[in-house]
Amino acid sequence: MTHVERFLAVMSFQAVDRLPRWEWAMWWDQTIARWHREGLPANLHFSQVFDIAAHFGLDPYQQFWFSTTDPTIAATQHHVEGVVATMDDYLRIRPRLFPSHAAAMRSLGPWADRQRRGEAVVWATFEGFFWFSRTLMGFSPLMLAFYDQPELIHAINRDLLAFNLDMLDRMTRLCVPTFMTVAEDLSYNHGPMISKAMFDAFVAPYYRKLIPRLLERGILVFVDTDGDVTRVVPWLQELGIAGVLPLERQAGVDGMQLRRQFPRFRFVGHFDKMTMTRGEAAMRAEFERLRPLMASGGFIPSVDHQTPPGVSLDQYRLYLRLLDEHTAL
Repeated sequence: MTHVERFLAVMSFQAVDRLPRWEWAMWWDQTIARWHREGLPANLHFSQVFDIAAHFGLDPYQQFWFSTTDPTIAATQHHVEGVVATMDDYLRIRPRLFPSHAAAMRSLGPWADRQRRGEAVVWATFEGFFWFSRTLMGFSPLMLAFYDQPELIHAINRDLLAFNLDMLDRMTRLCVPTFMTVAEDLSYNHGPMISKAMFDAFVAPYYRKLIPRLLERGILVFVDTDGDVTRVVPWLQELGIAGVLPLERQAGVDGMQLRRQFPRFRFVGHFDKMTMTRGEAAMRAEFERLRPLMASGGFIPSVDHQTPPGVSLDQYRLYLRLLDEHTAL
């Protein structure tokens, strides 16, 4: 099977020759700095995620992140975090937001060719309607703004929707990605940070305008939200979203419980990164825990967030060896 065929088959709950071998969140910059001291080629910079993945023998998945603040996937957003408290603040910084991403658009063509031949999977990321307002305002001010300044949040999300739809139209003239993720991070280790009522009032209306535009192009949509997603999954499913990642084990997420509750929902991740420093037996036990979920379809195992710098290069290579073994089915 080609890489594209394999991904689509897994996510359609169909038989595959093996599961994809893909790290969706890759590695911290400190992790790569450590691995350079332990033998990783020095020319592999932490932002060169595709090249590092190829070095480790992982499947070729190329991401395009259409940031609201910087024209690169390496955008940090630190320069805009918490700078908005009022509508006047937002209107003042708005000219600095929503870059054209001209360079990313120019680079899409060759990747479209590779995807067409099944040699690589292209995926794209938009920022979501909780993520962006939280970035601009900060968590506590945003929580107050839901009550005190609802018009500000709606103004931000209307602009974000227009930006995302523009990026979608421009991108798909050049390349229709196999799937997309929406960066949202609306959960923490005890569940969603906002109520269903707040989600329905401030977040869902914009998804209802975005998701149909993605689905009409045949693009599977996943939401990236950390923490315990158990209560959030039905909210997302109502909107036509196909899946969620990363199913963080440290937040108490139980992938098989979710599979029983939502038999056709898709998941990525769920390998507990905290086992990676504990030796082969611990990592092997973690893969065995995931085996029923792997067998159920609609799931790709991957580290449940970026591999932390406490993991040595040798430990990561052991993880990769076990990943190859267990994804062989």
